[in-house]
Amino acid sequence: MRYICARAPVATLNCHCLDCQRSSGAPFASGLLVRVSEMTISGTPKTYSVRASSGRLATRSFCSACGSPLFTRGETAPEVMSIRFPTLDNPSGFEPMLDIWTSSAQPWVCLSQAIPHYPQSP
Repeated sequence: MRYICARAPVATLNCHCLDCQRSSGAPFASGLLVRVSEMTISGTPKTYSVRASSGRLATRSFCSACGSPLFTRGETAPEVMSIRFPTLDNPSGFEPMLDIWTSSAQPWVCLSQAIPHYPQSP
């Protein structure tokens, strides 16, 4: 499975919501927000939909061959999707611009003071 995004991401972020913690198996999920219309995806990922803490539907896509998380789309902003940064060809270039849902951040997580923090989604 491969994907290409025609433009730079709208934003790069760390999400600390409980749904991202559960789905990533980590204290937060990091990703790039991109416009769905600018994505080309080859292959068909598997999907799983859940009700997020907002009450809206969130659909997670993952690789059917290895199970790696790939994308997340939500009803709140259907025109954008989040790409999980470890799936990039060069993930070392990922640099988050903001932290969201910090009201749910685990108390032992060290938040970078160099980027803005939002208690929920901005």
